[in-house]
Amino acid sequence: MSPLRSSAPWDVRRLPRAEGKNFLVTGGNAGIGYFVAEQLAGTGATVVIASRAPAKAEAAQVSIRTRVPGAHVRHIRLDLADLPSLKASADALGLERLDAVVCNAGVLLDQPPRRETRDGNELMFATNHLGHFALISWLAPLLTATPASRVVTTGSFTAKSESLDLDDLQSTRDYRPKRTYARSKLAQMLFGFELDRRLRAAGSATLSVVTHPGGALDSLTPPRPPVHIRTGGERLRGLPAGLLLQSKEAAAWPAVRAVLDPSVRGGQLWGPRVFGIRGLPVLEPVQGHLADTVLAAHLWAATAGLTGLDPSSNLRS
Repeated sequence: MSPLRSSAPWDVRRLPRAEGKNFLVTGGNAGIGYFVAEQLAGTGATVVIASRAPAKAEAAQVSIRTRVPGAHVRHIRLDLADLPSLKASADALGLERLDAVVCNAGVLLDQPPRRETRDGNELMFATNHLGHFALISWLAPLLTATPASRVVTTGSFTAKSESLDLDDLQSTRDYRPKRTYARSKLAQMLFGFELDRRLRAAGSATLSVVTHPGGALDSLTPPRPPVHIRTGGERLRGLPAGLLLQSKEAAAWPAVRAVLDPSVRGGQLWGPRVFGIRGLPVLEPVQGHLADTVLAAHLWAATAGLTGLDPSSNLRS
């Protein structure tokens, strides 16, 4: 069988049950992350929405409980741009087991100027990459103590055409918002692959899997009031784009499959079937910059230096 084919059938509408499991979704209060949380809640698992906005997280919980009667869903405060706060967020989970973390939350700025966090890091790189790196460092003991747990890192198809400048990770010399965003997602994806290599080297049963959602639009996304309200005009305007793109509900499928499918293996990349932009989740080849193990190791070292943390030190079999 080809290594790019899953050995088990997968139905995005009939997910396997996961009662007794705990899943953490960063940015699960809106966008694609909301639909990841909603779909995982439908399996009977406990879903923890990690968000810096309590009111939005509460709205997401109300929506999920409306769609999934009896859903087990709660919220912890998480601000990925505030590195010193992340240990407290990890401690706030209060769980004895953590079966999966979906590193989904992200910031995309459309216009200059370049913005920095209180720690002096470029905002998109800090939120999308540094924050998740630090969070996984704090969660590593709980993850590796949970049998067959998973770290699912949500990248972007835009990252595939970018390169990473290790001498300018903070985009101090070359700040173009969309390019800086794509580079931050490339860094995230490289982290996900390198994390799996280090988990294997440590003899851990925890898997690290990378996904990307393809292209998704609000105008194609089904309403989830009060989280997302779509007007009739927006729906009509989105119809032509539906030939190429998809809803955020469908864009959640790769991450959900990476969490639940028993055939998924560490170090894999999952994305939409049709040109990597839309459709059912399928296995993709890891190639180009994503397969550069030397680059990933250098990025890991640089990130550990910037955060003062290293998930490797908390990995165990």
